[in-house]
Amino acid sequence: MPRNDQITRQWHLLRILESSHGTTLDELQSRLPTDYSRHARTVRRDLEALEAAGFPLINERIEGTVRWRLLEGSRHAPTIAFSPTELMALVMSRALLKPLEGTHIQIALDSAMTKASSLLPPASLDYVRQVQNLFAVGLGPHKSYKQHRDTIDRLTQAIDKQRTIQVRYFSASRTRTTRREIDPYRLWYASGGLYLIGFCHVRKEPRLFAVERMKSVAVTDHPYQLPLGFDLEAFVQDALTVMRGPRIEVELLFDKATAAWAKDRVWHPSQQSKRTTGGTLHMTLTVADSRELVGWILSFGRGVQVIRPADLREAVVKEAQYIAAK
Repeated sequence: MPRNDQITRQWHLLRILESSHGTTLDELQSRLPTDYSRHARTVRRDLEALEAAGFPLINERIEGTVRWRLLEGSRHAPTIAFSPTELMALVMSRALLKPLEGTHIQIALDSAMTKASSLLPPASLDYVRQVQNLFAVGLGPHKSYKQHRDTIDRLTQAIDKQRTIQVRYFSASRTRTTRREIDPYRLWYASGGLYLIGFCHVRKEPRLFAVERMKSVAVTDHPYQLPLGFDLEAFVQDALTVMRGPRIEVELLFDKATAAWAKDRVWHPSQQSKRTTGGTLHMTLTVADSRELVGWILSFGRGVQVIRPADLREAVVKEAQYIAAK
């Protein structure tokens, strides 16, 4: 039997035991996913392995029936209300912090992870390492913020104290650095990058600023208030990834080969997809009209057609022609 099957089955058993005050062997067998062995002898061996890993399992006979459970009080850590599997999930999620490595945020979060690890029995940490062999975190393209730790620290201070900041900011679209005054609302991590959402005093509207393009940040003594009714989630909801722009409704047609993998991914919360009898895929999205939308469509190559709007279809054609000319 593969070692991975054993580890994942034990994980399921532990979750069942966490959510109950006493479970019989038959109940444990019936609640395991059908993909795993449900033989009574196998389940008993898994329970013994969990005990050996340091999880305080006990069995007691109640009205002639043996019931298994976690020792009362052990399902939650003494100072943090986390169950053992929740603690292990926290420990295993360290890889998600890699883009923030070297920043004060990562240092604080890593400290919290270390504390969470210390709450697990020593033998359980070895169990965690075995579970980690089943999962790998692929972060994809992302930016590194080691050299921007002071910038992030100043931004978090300004957001916490609600103080306006003065920034020297490099604009990628204009390829020049300008001075800005910004009321910082929130740091937002998306698509491998860290951004500041804040009110720009120059543009007189909320804007998105890439943290790595901030050349200097000074926290002023000028207080600000977050406008009543300003919805931070709504501010970014139209962006396909991070770029904002006028909202448009897009209709795409994916050919059969491309539809096979495009259909299984959530590209945007607004998307609606429908397969045809021929295997193609119709998809509609309501998103921001931006350069990143054109680039995203081009990433599918000849496997996609822009049905509407016509302006977007023309923009994609022009970009493809420009690429071909290069």
